[in-house]
Amino acid sequence: MLQPLDRVALLTMIGLGVLIALLLLGGNHTVPRVRDFSWQNRQVGAEDTAFLMTFSRPMDHASVENNLRIDPPLSGKFSWAGRRMAYTLETPAPYGTTYKVQLQGARDRFTQTTDSSAQIQPFTGAFQTRDRAFAYIGVEGEETGRLVLYNLSQQSKQLLTPENLVVMDFEPYPEGDRILFSASSRADQDQGMLNQQLYTVTTGMQINAPASTPGENKSSQPATSRSPQPAGVVVSILDSKDYQNLKFDLAPNGHLIIVQRVNRSNPSDFGLWVLKPGEVPQPLKTEPGGDFLIAPDSQALAMAQGQGMAILPLESGADPLDYLPKFGMILSFAKDGSAAAMVKFNADPNNPTRSLFLVTNQGTEKQLATTNGSILNAQFDPTRRVVYCLITELLPGESYLEQPYVSAINLETGKRTDLLKLPVQRDVQMSLSPDGLGVLFDQVVENPAAQPKDGALQSETGQAIATSRLWFLPLVLNADGTSKLIAPQELPLPGLRPRWLP
Repeated sequence: MLQPLDRVALLTMIGLGVLIALLLLGGNHTVPRVRDFSWQNRQVGAEDTAFLMTFSRPMDHASVENNLRIDPPLSGKFSWAGRRMAYTLETPAPYGTTYKVQLQGARDRFTQTTDSSAQIQPFTGAFQTRDRAFAYIGVEGEETGRLVLYNLSQQSKQLLTPENLVVMDFEPYPEGDRILFSASSRADQDQGMLNQQLYTVTTGMQINAPASTPGENKSSQPATSRSPQPAGVVVSILDSKDYQNLKFDLAPNGHLIIVQRVNRSNPSDFGLWVLKPGEVPQPLKTEPGGDFLIAPDSQALAMAQGQGMAILPLESGADPLDYLPKFGMILSFAKDGSAAAMVKFNADPNNPTRSLFLVTNQGTEKQLATTNGSILNAQFDPTRRVVYCLITELLPGESYLEQPYVSAINLETGKRTDLLKLPVQRDVQMSLSPDGLGVLFDQVVENPAAQPKDGALQSETGQAIATSRLWFLPLVLNADGTSKLIAPQELPLPGLRPRWLP
């Protein structure tokens, strides 16, 4: 015989069963909606390759894909995992743009096509890309030798470094909020002394970046967030009291710096040092070498050693991960680390040349170009389909003169397109924008009559610089993947060594 408590429990279960049956028979008429849009009100960079939409109910995939609108349009591909949809961009979203995302007319998986009452609650979202901005070293007036930030999106210019420092080289941090630079005091520069130290300076730019999505490489994000700071806050991070600081490289994740240093009192004490935030600088024990570049994973570096390139872990005394005896210089890595652009020196005494190679992490080596001049730069576009290069050709005659070209090489076909023939000069640098839509380059005018010790800025050839202009070259691809020839635009900015912010 049932006890009173048992009867209550039984009646409760029967009642709940009836309610569940009614719900199943009548259906759930809750209107589906977008619960989360991962890029809502965020600033997106080139490393942000996909956004997520999370829905309140399982959705009919086709109805969502057919009704999603992005303005301006961004081509991409859909993928699904339960109630989450990912939209992966085919190319980075152009910088300096605000986007609107709309979804209406989509329905969930369990409703009929004719049931208009079960359509998704209309959704409107918005995001923007980072400002199109770059830094350069000024060459005229109060800007001479100082780091200057120019924001193309805002049409604003900012002097970042103080008057008493002469900037030699610099690299932006991945978030664009700071710049690492080497500089000497103006007094040392005037006396011709090489006494550069390392500093950081804030840009005043703060990025509200989206969180990483599954499968997305966000190694470039900083380990800790920093409070906003105004532009121009300079912090010294490495002095030159006991060691002379030479070349440096900032890891792609922004967490460490490799510096080439030589002991002032013992020149045989020459090598690489590792700098990490909050830690004492430490020497990196490796075999002696030359030029180097940190890999995209920030765990290894490529360094010229002997007659080739060694791939070394960032650990003292560790054995090389690989050795490439054919190549003598590395120019760049693809962002995902899948390939590198390297230079082979062809030692023919009658016809010495240099060749640019594509070297993949699978061991494939593909020759892209050969010249009797120099290969100054090579940078992968974000899609890894094109390499943009600075290549010179030796002009005939008794004088040693090199004719530089900005060239595009299609990595699938190997076709080279010379986009621009530059004035004859040896000191020229270029920077490919993070969205792959433009190249900055400088045009340096040397003053052979001036002596570098007079305090003038120096070119790569050691000559005093009279002035330098900055140029912008738009990059557009044809349907077949070849590059269109477009005239460059001279910028009203006297400067040199331009570099885009990420």
